[in-house]
Amino acid sequence: MSHLYTTRVNAYGGRSGTIKSEDGILDLPLAMPKELGGKGGATNPEQLFAGGYAACFENAIIHVTRAQADKVRDDDIDVACEVSLLPNGEGGFKLAVSLEVEIAGVDQARAEEIVKAAHAVCPYSNAIRCNVDVNLKVFTN
Repeated sequence: MSHLYTTRVNAYGGRSGTIKSEDGILDLPLAMPKELGGKGGATNPEQLFAGGYAACFENAIIHVTRAQADKVRDDDIDVACEVSLLPNGEGGFKLAVSLEVEIAGVDQARAEEIVKAAHAVCPYSNAIRCNVDVNLKVFTN
């Protein structure tokens, strides 16, 4: 299979270190969140995952409506992604995700159809399917 895109990011120092992409565009300090006993003040893996998932999911909505009469534009969509870190009951951890999607210009039933279709094609959704609980909330305005 041909790769459409590949990137590489190195992490140094774990949750209290830094991350840097091979092209240097991404170069960020990391910090353990205060809620987990850290000092805070910098981003963390959960925030990065939430940001990536929200952006990717928004693009999946545009993708699934591109050839349809009621296609959705970027300005019509607002996606908020909440990522929670939970104990897994076996001494480790797991994630839970909530996506709140607001789509302007369509009715509630159509918005729910679009979000369901986007969830089927979004690479983040496909990567975590059957492994991470994802709660979808759909709104219109």
